[in-house]
Amino acid sequence: MSEITVVHLMRHGEVANPDGVLYGRLPGYHLSDLGRQMADRVAEHLASRNVAYVCASPLERAQETAAPIAEAHGLDVATDERLIEAENVFQGRTFGVGDGALKRPENWRHLVNPFKPSWGEPYLDQVVRMMGALDAAKDAARGREAVLVSHQLPIWIVRSYVERRRLWHDPRRRQCTLASLTSFTYDGNRIVSVGYSEPAIDLVPAHLRAGARPVQGKGKAFGA
Repeated sequence: MSEITVVHLMRHGEVANPDGVLYGRLPGYHLSDLGRQMADRVAEHLASRNVAYVCASPLERAQETAAPIAEAHGLDVATDERLIEAENVFQGRTFGVGDGALKRPENWRHLVNPFKPSWGEPYLDQVVRMMGALDAAKDAARGREAVLVSHQLPIWIVRSYVERRRLWHDPRRRQCTLASLTSFTYDGNRIVSVGYSEPAIDLVPAHLRAGARPVQGKGKAFGA
């Protein structure tokens, strides 16, 4: 008999970050009031689902996003270090696409290899740890559903790997907006489809929405 398990990879809600820094793995960055609304919205969205396991990255913003989901199902929030944000040498600084960072000579040595990438944790390392976290959640929620709260880049990288896309990419084209769900459906131990949804999209500021989102609830299915 087939055994269907769904593991939702959720991106955390909006973070209070008035200085606009790349906070990465730094401690002390919590959800904003809007971010808490996003977390509550997704908890409502998942309230009727058969969720048996809730787990989060150790960073505060992920733990705070997972809390209302776990509470709605009478569960504790587990912690998995493998769900943490990707390491980045520009952590703690303002650094983004289009802000002139590529023109600063002190940054050039970190930008020599976008395929690895040379500025942070290798993409393949992210795949290994995120696949491990997905498999652990699948085992913990066998026949039911699990919710893992993580961060945009690791979620996008593991989705790209599963959907057999190249790992290097334009960060502006990631389909992983705040409080979104990237859902992996397992038949036994095999991933058979990947879906994507945005239960809190009406709360996400327009300038933070993905440039090319797939249709709500649609995803990619895999043959045998």
